[in-house]
Amino acid sequence: MAGSGEHFKALVRSHGNGDDEAFYSVALQVAAQAARQGHHRLAADLKTAVEGARAERPTKVTSIAQPRGDLSDLVIASHPTVTLKELVLPEDLAVQVQRILSEQRQRKSLLDHGYEPAHRLLFEGPPGTGKTMTAAVLAHELSLPLLTIRLDSLMSKFMGETASKLRVIFESAESQRAVYLFDEFDALGGDRAGNDVGEARRILNSFLVFLENSSSESLIIAATNHRSILDKALFRRFDMVLDYALPDSKQAAAVMRGRLGSIAKGIRWPSLADHMTGLSHADLVRAAESAAKSVILSGGTRVTADDVKVALKSRQAASLG
Repeated sequence: MAGSGEHFKALVRSHGNGDDEAFYSVALQVAAQAARQGHHRLAADLKTAVEGARAERPTKVTSIAQPRGDLSDLVIASHPTVTLKELVLPEDLAVQVQRILSEQRQRKSLLDHGYEPAHRLLFEGPPGTGKTMTAAVLAHELSLPLLTIRLDSLMSKFMGETASKLRVIFESAESQRAVYLFDEFDALGGDRAGNDVGEARRILNSFLVFLENSSSESLIIAATNHRSILDKALFRRFDMVLDYALPDSKQAAAVMRGRLGSIAKGIRWPSLADHMTGLSHADLVRAAESAAKSVILSGGTRVTADDVKVALKSRQAASLG
C-alpha cells in the first residue's frame, strides 16, 4: 500500500489541526511514494485531487499565518519522516538529543512535580552538521509538526513590524504544540554591543522576553552557524545549548554507509578517512549520492572505494571553491 503509517498519522494530525496546506503536503508525499512503487495511476489521481482542492479553497500555510496572512511566506510547515536512527552525531550530542526526547515524552510527569521539560534549545555549529536534521528528528519522534521560521526574511521584509510578528509566533506556540525552528537565528540574535539601531535592539529584546515567558507546550529551537556573534544575553535564556561540529572519520563513514546502504558493501572506510576530512554531514550525503548515481547510470550495481573517493574529492573541491 502506498503511504507509510507515519504519513497517515500526519494526515490525521493536520486534518485535526485544520491545517490544509500541511494536509496537502503530506498527500503529495504519499503520491510521490506511490509513484516510486510503480502505482502511477494512484499518484496521478492524488496529485489531481490536491490541485483541485487547492483551486477550490484558499490555501493557508499553517495556523500561525491565520491572524497575520503576510506570515504565510515566512513559515514552512512539514511533517518530517527522518528517524533518530538516521541521525549520526557524536556520543555526547546524541545523549543530549535523547535527553530532550525523554523529557518531552515524560513532560506530564515532570510538570506534575513542578518541573518544566527542556523546550528552549539553541543549536550552533558549522553549516551542514545536522542542526536542521535534529529538529526534524525531534518533530518526527514526538509526532509533532515542524514549523520553520526564516528570520532573515522576517527581518528584511517586515522591519518595523518584526516584534509584533514574533508575538504572533509565540502565541501560536502556546496554542498549537509543535517544533518551532528559528533558522539562521544570527539574523536576529546578533550581539547588541555598540549597536545603536533602536529597531534591531527592540526586536531582540522582544524575542528575549517572549522566549523567557514561553511555556513548555512547544519546542522552541534557534539554529545558528555563528555562535560567536550572538548576544551573550541569549545563552542563559535557553534550557540547553547543543554544539555541532564537523564529523570525525568514524562518524563520516557512518553517514556515508547510511546513505549508500547495501550498494556499498565491502568498502574499507578507514582507507578513505583523509578524503572525508573537513566535510560536513551534508557534503558527505551529497558525495554518497553522487557516487551511487554515477554507478547506476553506468550500469553498475556496486559502489567501490574508488567511486566514493572521486565523489569525495569533488565535494572537497567544491567546498574550497
